[in-house]
Amino acid sequence: MGLKTLLERGRAIWPDEIVLPEILVALGVVQGDICRWQCGAPKEAASHTDEELKTEFGNLFFSTIRWRDLSLDPKECVSLAVAAQEKFCTKL
Repeated sequence: MGLKTLLERGRAIWPDEIVLPEILVALGVVQGDICRWQCGAPKEAASHTDEELKTEFGNLFFSTIRWRDLSLDPKECVSLAVAAQEKFCTKL
């Protein structure tokens, strides 16, 4: 699925635009879910499957791709992130 399709699907699921604080909350919820998965709390052991972890990492991306709501170009955001990670890795 391409980026354009993902953005269109996201807009169909979430028709209303959101602002940065709401995007950050979504990101925090997903991060918390991944952290709880890693901690392996016994009361949540049944939901700690590979599929659940894959879903949460998918949510990390899909739940926070609201760049257009912030008037940002998704391709530019990803390109800048790739360049920053490449630069960081060459310093290691």
